[in-house]
Amino acid sequence: MQSYEMLKNLIEASADDVAKCVGGNKAAGTRVRKAMQDIKNAAQECRKEVLTMRVGD
Repeated sequence: MQSYEMLKNLIEASADDVAKCVGGNKAAGTRVRKAMQDIKNAAQECRKEVLTMRVGD
């Protein structure tokens, strides 16, 4: 599933900024919020793909 792999990559890519955000870096917090929006959209695409696979059975 390509959408699942993309979702995993987005989460892994945001790990450094999450750590910086916890440390108080405000710019990293902005990047984390953007990454979370991208992750939300990727998760929705993954859900659609899973539903399509399930309905196709």
